[in-house]
Amino acid sequence: MSGPELEFHRPRGPWSAPAGAVPGIEECVLAEDPESGRRTALVRWAPGTDSSAAGVARHDVWEEVYLIEGDLYDQTLDRTFRAGMYACRPPGMPHGPWNSSEGVTMLVITYP
Repeated sequence: MSGPELEFHRPRGPWSAPAGAVPGIEECVLAEDPESGRRTALVRWAPGTDSSAAGVARHDVWEEVYLIEGDLYDQTLDRTFRAGMYACRPPGMPHGPWNSSEGVTMLVITYP
């Protein structure tokens, strides 16, 4: 598995809407290896974003998420998660839908 060679820097974008995302969600891809499917991105939700229209999410990859700032409310679990919290989801694990009252920025890593 390989990835780009990057020294410390401040990611500045570009920010764009991920395919199939509800309005208010943007991502900035930090590193990606199309061969292996490994991907690291910053993902941010604008205040008031609600993913309930997309329903419960399931992925065919591992997903690790670290909340950098803001809040994320899980509508299924009836719990709010905040900055400093971490999730590790195996392939197929149901999660969400979500909403964020103040907005949220998270680091998201996915891999097969």
